[in-house]
Amino acid sequence: MAQDLGSQAPASGTIRSLIPARIDRLSWSPFHTRIILALGTAWVLDGLEITVASAVGPVLAEQETLALSSTQVGLIATVYLLGEVFGALFFGRLSDALGRKNLFIITLGVYLGGNALTALTWGNGPAALVFLYLTRFIAGAGIGGEYAAINSAIDEMMPAKYRGRVDIGVNGTYWGGAIIGTLGTYILLNNMDLNWAWRIGFLIGPVIGLAIWGLRRHLPESPRWLIMHGREDEAEENIARIERAVEASGQTLPPLDESKAIDIRPSRPHGYLSLLRVLFRVYPSRSTLGATLMITQSFLYNAIFFTYTLVLTKFYGVDEKTAPLYLVAFAAGNLIGPLTIGRLFDTVGRRKMIAGTYILSGVLLAITAVLFHQGVLNATTQTIAWSVIFFFASAGASSAYLTVSEIFPLEIRAQAIAVFFAIAQCFGAIGPVFYGALIGEGEDPGRLFIGFLIGAAVMAVGGIVEWIIGIDAEGKSLEDVATPLSAVSTRPRATG
Repeated sequence: MAQDLGSQAPASGTIRSLIPARIDRLSWSPFHTRIILALGTAWVLDGLEITVASAVGPVLAEQETLALSSTQVGLIATVYLLGEVFGALFFGRLSDALGRKNLFIITLGVYLGGNALTALTWGNGPAALVFLYLTRFIAGAGIGGEYAAINSAIDEMMPAKYRGRVDIGVNGTYWGGAIIGTLGTYILLNNMDLNWAWRIGFLIGPVIGLAIWGLRRHLPESPRWLIMHGREDEAEENIARIERAVEASGQTLPPLDESKAIDIRPSRPHGYLSLLRVLFRVYPSRSTLGATLMITQSFLYNAIFFTYTLVLTKFYGVDEKTAPLYLVAFAAGNLIGPLTIGRLFDTVGRRKMIAGTYILSGVLLAITAVLFHQGVLNATTQTIAWSVIFFFASAGASSAYLTVSEIFPLEIRAQAIAVFFAIAQCFGAIGPVFYGALIGEGEDPGRLFIGFLIGAAVMAVGGIVEWIIGIDAEGKSLEDVATPLSAVSTRPRATG
């Protein structure tokens, strides 16, 4: 049975806690599987959401549906992305202040409500358009909030030896959602009345969300978050609950090393002004690393993902109705990569694997660019090439989220994720516009060749920066990677 060694209150007024050590000593159990099932679906929902919106966009321009203009259809994605940025910043702040569990329940509810309401849009008049865009903004805000709250919760409740592979694998499931969205909308749009099909398409995500609502409600709050906020009794109750669940699976918990105790003096929550001071004064090198990894992967992904159908239709003559099916193969490569090589980020190490996946995907994209320019590719081989490239790029991109989640102190973790996510989205938004202009009507493959080379160089930059200033966080406790701001123990504070 778990011993009551979670936290003590020394005479100095600080809290001495072994909770981080108690979490990190655990081996995999059904409890950890439940965490992944309940929280990891955030990325599935985002991938599904983006794909559904992209697939039904042209349908919403039809007279039998909403008869929207091309500009009005394009704004749907823009408003959703703006909602993601707002949601990440708004709910990220609340997650650090109010707790992980409170927020991953709230953000799921916000997403469910926004998406369900979208399906009720009735036309293209001013009021109907305001309703449509407002619901897309709300759905995006829910997903943006999910990124901040859930990345924090998963990392804080995951033992150090599994943290890398779990975070990378979970982030990679975005592409599982993309596959579900592609196949779901393809079946709906080709077998139902269009005015019903697009509405049901927007309800696929909420159905999945409702299925995991109960799982989330029964997860514990992050014991790490509780102890950092001075709620040691609740922290002890939650860690004991986790240990009982692990022991129930047949594990015998190893003894605790008392030297791993950490002394905490809880401090008040940090706002974004305080956060920026911490990020760029205390952690300038880490902030540069996080921003670089997030910006470079976002630029490449948005550039390719939002224009791949244009490349297929303009340069390879693929029919617009069948073009989305090519996404299945593209998404499969993105999904398989993190799931198969994610464990190497824990064994080979963060720096080698992150730098390697970024640089290798850049080199492969450059090779593909040359083949494209020479005219030796067709729609199938182009898709295969993208699948191979993003087998590695997807693991690298997922590692960017892992990096910004684990290299900053717990007190500001969710907000830090939100800030770098917002930065990445803003820079990533440049990609589709830039590559869309290069594609044009498909009259000049030379321009897109240059664009592909630029994308390859951008990814290589991310890999080089990681190699130079990356953090070797594999197998280390979160508190050793980034000392809590409220820590008063004698362990050295990680900075830089």
